[in-house]
Amino acid sequence: MWRTLALASAFFPGLFALCIRLLRWAAPGWSLKDRILLSGRLVSTVQATMATVSGITVVLNCKDVVYDRHWLAVEYIWVLVPYMTYDIYVMYLCHWHKSQDRGIAEKKHSLASVWSFLLQERLMVTHHLFILIVLTPITQHFRGELGDFFVGCIFIAELSTPFVSLGKILMQLEMQDTLLHKVNGIIILVTFFLCRILLFPFMYAAYARQVGIPIYMVPFRIPLHCNIANASLIAPQLYWFRLICRKAARLYGSSPADKSR
Repeated sequence: MWRTLALASAFFPGLFALCIRLLRWAAPGWSLKDRILLSGRLVSTVQATMATVSGITVVLNCKDVVYDRHWLAVEYIWVLVPYMTYDIYVMYLCHWHKSQDRGIAEKKHSLASVWSFLLQERLMVTHHLFILIVLTPITQHFRGELGDFFVGCIFIAELSTPFVSLGKILMQLEMQDTLLHKVNGIIILVTFFLCRILLFPFMYAAYARQVGIPIYMVPFRIPLHCNIANASLIAPQLYWFRLICRKAARLYGSSPADKSR
């Protein structure tokens, strides 16, 4: 646990700093804000890939969805804890630099700038804090030695993140009108729907199949805190999926003349 926490606490900020340094060499004309934005997205992609691979490994090795164990279901949580903490700070840095570009004169790390960040990014910050404060104790202590399969499923939800990051990178590079951006948009829709929306019915169906009951009976058979945790996780996913669908409608539904206006 402690070694994993220490390594992850050094790895993500170190990779972020390395990306910024490399971009300063590769793109000397870029501003610090642009290098921070791109570096944050690259690190996010790396973490999401690690989480997805860990999740697939756990799911494939847990044939019994209730009792089978896999060490990654426990150990990777200690990777997520420092990552989520790091990511909140990087989101703050991105917010502050964007505010400076808009002419908002707030001192870095001031109470005003932090409060502005928390207001603008309240859903994402709440999501991260929920994972840190609620889900971490549940997955590491309160569930006992049960349900590694379902922890692996939650890890797989990160599959859509690299494509979301790629979409933002393409927009940052002013490539939003390319075929690659449109294809990536479709992949975002599909992966987000499969791995962040249908994931939850899939987990309930897997449990129903394991214990031999109809799927509609599962919420009444599993502990209440499991239902509450799943509801708390899927609620923001539904909101974000709605935003993605609206953006996709604008991207694929508008004519070239509309885009040029």
